[in-house]
Amino acid sequence: MKRLAAVAILAAILGPAEAGHYVRHGPAEAGHYVPRDIPRDIPHDIPHDVPHDVLHYILHAQQQDDDAAPRNSAPLTLLQINDVYSTLPVDGLGGLARVATLKQQLVAAGRTPLLVLAGDFLSPSVSSSVFKGEQMIAALNAAGLDLATLGNHEFDFGKDVLLRRMSEARWQWVVSNVIDRTTGRPVGGAVPYVVRTVGRLKVGFIGLCLTTSEISRGNLTGPRLVEPFAAAAQYLPILTRQGANVIVAITHLTFADDRELVRRFPEIDLIIGGHEHAPLTVTENRTLISKAGSDARWVARIDVDRRPNGAVERFFELVPITSALADEPRTAEVVRSFEDRLSTDLEVVVGTSSVPLDAEDMWVRTSETNLGDFVADAVRADAETDVAIVNAGGIRGDRVYPPGPLTRRTLIEIHTFGNIICTVALSGRVLIEALNHGVSRLPAASGQFPQISGLTMTVDPRGPPGDRVRAVRVGGQRLDLNRTYSVAIPDYLLKGGDGYTVFAEQRVLVDPEAGHLMLDALEKYVAMRGSIGPAIDGRITMVR
Repeated sequence: MKRLAAVAILAAILGPAEAGHYVRHGPAEAGHYVPRDIPRDIPHDIPHDVPHDVLHYILHAQQQDDDAAPRNSAPLTLLQINDVYSTLPVDGLGGLARVATLKQQLVAAGRTPLLVLAGDFLSPSVSSSVFKGEQMIAALNAAGLDLATLGNHEFDFGKDVLLRRMSEARWQWVVSNVIDRTTGRPVGGAVPYVVRTVGRLKVGFIGLCLTTSEISRGNLTGPRLVEPFAAAAQYLPILTRQGANVIVAITHLTFADDRELVRRFPEIDLIIGGHEHAPLTVTENRTLISKAGSDARWVARIDVDRRPNGAVERFFELVPITSALADEPRTAEVVRSFEDRLSTDLEVVVGTSSVPLDAEDMWVRTSETNLGDFVADAVRADAETDVAIVNAGGIRGDRVYPPGPLTRRTLIEIHTFGNIICTVALSGRVLIEALNHGVSRLPAASGQFPQISGLTMTVDPRGPPGDRVRAVRVGGQRLDLNRTYSVAIPDYLLKGGDGYTVFAEQRVLVDPEAGHLMLDALEKYVAMRGSIGPAIDGRITMVR
């Protein structure tokens, strides 16, 4: 089968060199295939809109489609996506209608593909702010999703919406560690494990969701979270007893937890993981761990087979989802119908930005950015407080928004959650405790990182967690540990989201019933000024 869907030329198998990866055309760096040279003559049938950095993959794409390629005898093809917040392409890459085409091409070629989603898709996005994830379920149904587990963002709208969306899905939910308190079984009619026979393979699946502070406890009325390793210990022996000769864990865990899962349960052959938003592929001991980026910009294709001696082979490709893949018509129509339903109000221009606004996760979750300053300033202006703290995970988009008009749609892309601005009274001592919590995961990028307004601080990421913040000044004055300050925060933080338990026992001046929507505060801030041009002003200084 000739296909222009590009691939990273990497086959991961049990055995040989380079940490268990079989690598062609270049070395593996930090678990990623890094292509090298682009040939001078680029084939004429490569679409002109393919990003330059993807050409590396496209130009080597046909190599693994040769009839003699070992993976072509593998009975099972897994297609992995995770952390998909948009049904449409983002910056030219992605789009669920293209993913549907990829699956159909494999079916037409006689393959047995299973499309698997490793959590996070009901939220956040512009459309999900309106449809509460309904559009994602409909598009994934049309695209032919086969298996999925839950991620932390599936809880964003609360239990009732989650259960309604689960009931609308036509795929099999595999959820081993999110339990309905009433029935004692997995939520929403999910199953804790699945065993499927595909040719000579008997493949067992479990599904694990993180249980940490990324899920607001205010959204957990009803479900009970079981520690992922405990759930794995409960169900993996069952897969073995039922004769599974390939074991796959579909996870929405941190990479560190995936590695720990492998350490504790070496019988796992493959982890199809989510939560991290960059493509990541490593072999840990004998287990392949794959994360396919976000927004279906890439699909991880993993062909699975067993050698005569029983060793499990995994042939891996990272497939960029470009315009080389035509939209599958039925999925495209579902996507289009929801786009058409979005109110024309979303296209109303609220104001303009004279500068690019940096929403890239790698910066907004580790440092001051001009967009973080704008959001925190807008929250503080709305609440009329001394200080504002906004968790960086509430600032979305993972891109740089260009200068120009700011529509309501753009503002919803920046903050999609519908958070409400609350005000708490904090002593200086508690305020610095909250700030220390916010920076405790540095240098790792995390949603708890604080974007701030009304104060300045110096952060030493090398210091011990809990003691990294220095030289705090509020309104230009040195922080008084005994003084009480008014602090605006999203209601998500008030409920303990992102691990901010420090707010639980503090005096609430404005609660969620009385606060304003963060989105309204952003719109008001822009509209009152007409044009904004936020610049990094040094409110967060990092010790290097």
